[in-house]
Amino acid sequence: MHRLSRQFNLKSQNQEAELIHYLSSFISETRRAKFDEVLKYRTRHFTLVLEDLYQPHNASAVLRSCDIFGIQDIHIIENKNAYTVNKDIAMGSPKWLNLYKYRKEENNSLSCINNLKQKGYRVIATSPNEQVTTIDELPIDKPLALFFGTELTGISETVMEHADEFVKIPMYGFTESFNISVSAALCMRSLIERLHKSGIDWHLREYEKSELLLKWLRNSIRKVEMIERDFMSKKNAG
Repeated sequence: MHRLSRQFNLKSQNQEAELIHYLSSFISETRRAKFDEVLKYRTRHFTLVLEDLYQPHNASAVLRSCDIFGIQDIHIIENKNAYTVNKDIAMGSPKWLNLYKYRKEENNSLSCINNLKQKGYRVIATSPNEQVTTIDELPIDKPLALFFGTELTGISETVMEHADEFVKIPMYGFTESFNISVSAALCMRSLIERLHKSGIDWHLREYEKSELLLKWLRNSIRKVEMIERDFMSKKNAG
């Protein structure tokens, strides 16, 4: 959550809309139009979960792909390895996304799984097993959480035990697996393409769009704390 959300208590949706309108005057019309266009394609129907990634290059590339494909939420499990971002690879994508980290429990993977299942997500784990479903055949009618682990060890036993389904990406060469960032991008490409062609209601709700728009505006404006403080002072005085 942005620190300004804690500092200023917006009393109503109308006040939030007024603040969005006010902050929008501090960015170009082109950039504001870009925000609206991107929001049309944002979704929480799919989410990605990254378990113990330790290579900043891969971690950053996945975030960049999530932004490009319109996946808003990324869950990050830190059992052994801290998640770090290479800014040159991420290209600023983290500020457009919602990142949720799990690192305070004895078994952070299980904590993440339980949280996502409570929200209605099916846990999907990747596997090279020939008997599992391919990513192109995976049903998408219900919200999906795709789990990815490290290239060396893959996903943990905890994820394997609690997964609702296993999927694979078809491969026809000698190499046993894709780079993790490539795997994530291929999966997202397949799922998002099918989602957009489906009749599933995958779009964000209007209140979710407003929350994100406010977040993006705050991340785009210099000295936004001072500007928002001025706005709130005027509102309170009125």
